[in-house]
Amino acid sequence: MKKHIVSFIATLLVISLCTTTMLVMHAKATTNTAGTLNDTDIDPLVDVSVTVTIKEIRSLEAKQDIQKLPISKIDRFSDPDFYVKVIINENESTSPIWYNTKYVYNPNWSTTFNVPDEIEFVNVTIQLWDHNPLGFDRLCDISGNSEERPKSSDIQLQYSIRTGHWTGDDYVGGSFFGGPDPSGYGRANGCDDNSYYQNDRDCELWFDINQTDPDGDGIPYWTEVNIFHTDPTINNATDDPNNDGIPLWWDFKWGFTQSFHHGPGGYFFGYNWTYNPFLYTNYSNLDPDNDGLSNLEEYLTSQWGSDPFCKDLFIEMDQMMAGPNGEPASIFPNGAKELLRTAYDKHNIVYHLDDGTWADTGSEMIPFDDLTEMSWGGSNTTNELQQIYNDYFLHGNTSNWRRGVFHYGPVIYQCSVANGNAFGGGAFQISYYGLNNKTKSYQTNKKDIVFASAYMHETGHAIAIENPAVDNSNNKFIYQLGWWQWRHYKSVMNYGYMFTMVDYSDGSHGKNDFNDWITMDLTAFQQGFF
Repeated sequence: MKKHIVSFIATLLVISLCTTTMLVMHAKATTNTAGTLNDTDIDPLVDVSVTVTIKEIRSLEAKQDIQKLPISKIDRFSDPDFYVKVIINENESTSPIWYNTKYVYNPNWSTTFNVPDEIEFVNVTIQLWDHNPLGFDRLCDISGNSEERPKSSDIQLQYSIRTGHWTGDDYVGGSFFGGPDPSGYGRANGCDDNSYYQNDRDCELWFDINQTDPDGDGIPYWTEVNIFHTDPTINNATDDPNNDGIPLWWDFKWGFTQSFHHGPGGYFFGYNWTYNPFLYTNYSNLDPDNDGLSNLEEYLTSQWGSDPFCKDLFIEMDQMMAGPNGEPASIFPNGAKELLRTAYDKHNIVYHLDDGTWADTGSEMIPFDDLTEMSWGGSNTTNELQQIYNDYFLHGNTSNWRRGVFHYGPVIYQCSVANGNAFGGGAFQISYYGLNNKTKSYQTNKKDIVFASAYMHETGHAIAIENPAVDNSNNKFIYQLGWWQWRHYKSVMNYGYMFTMVDYSDGSHGKNDFNDWITMDLTAFQQGFF
């Protein structure tokens, strides 16, 4: 516990230091209580329109326990039929319906409305619905239920055409009151009201908001002219004026903070960029969300949706080819991948799995081996797992930048040690052969849960989940004393629950339970590599 208190305090000091030393740009805008600016035209180059883009939708209801299946509150008879409503000021737009799917990837839908050029703030509401053919459409929960709106399900935002940022139910970093947004910027999570296990129509939704921008760099005219002093007719997005390896667009997006206070005539808004694109910053020393990724690494993974103020967990999963004698390829089930992502995303540890489907990445297929050898210690140690790590993760380069960013979890055919084990440096394996046989021990095929449970267990070792019940061999069977002693510890880290669930414990089940979600350490793999 002391370790985590110290870690938490250190994180606060880092954030405070960033804010104190990097707060070098400041501009104030005065508004009256109606929000009308003194300016007659905030962007004289264009007639401003605001666009909301929906990037991804996922149901967070999931069957993660073989014994129990809560009834879905989104759609009782099928997978959801999602659609989105967006209201920009008083203009409403409705998306197409994505039928019978829990996961909408790359929906390719956006809506645009013209807004007054003299009023800074644009009101934006985003709602997620499940369509019902009888007309009883259901509003899904993507809200954290703030004090101001304790029973809300949608998100309400105020988008600034001065700064190109939004605040309200979603905001960047520490730019609003009460600390960083727990679900991250541009992501809404219905479990932010702690309804992890209630099937409360919880979903996550990824989105973006932008405005008309003549030079296409995503930085509004007002910010370019008054804050950055760049040319609003030239695309500066990829410029790096301070030569710190981070382009201007990243500093612009993630460095923004906003504050306001009362004064004569109305509110005074303060706009600041704590990440100053014109002052050199050593981003490799900054990790404000304490997830083991420095801000430099957050930039390198930004193409996959990382957020420097919300915890990210990156894993590379290489899989093994089919064998010459009819042995199947060691392919991890797609349903198991979704279970894993749902489990972590609910708790705002955003799960990124490079399984070979990402373009231009390091994941690939490993040549077949019927038995991957691994032995412990001694002069005759054989570690083919380490060789796989060196060849297919590092690609022979010990300075490979992915080494300090991604955990490594290959799926091999069979290991000489166990069906799954961690083998150092944030690396672990699971074995297809043994796990596939375990699915046959249940009356119905629970392959997704078995594979996801094993993978989550080994990931737990890589992120340093430790307590007396973890890997206790006396917990495996109900007639053993250890099973009764640790039965309240309902976690995949407990052998008594392995292969039957896909979750860590939150410590709420009584005596001898442990809160894995609090005690895990996402930075642990940085402490030692091969």
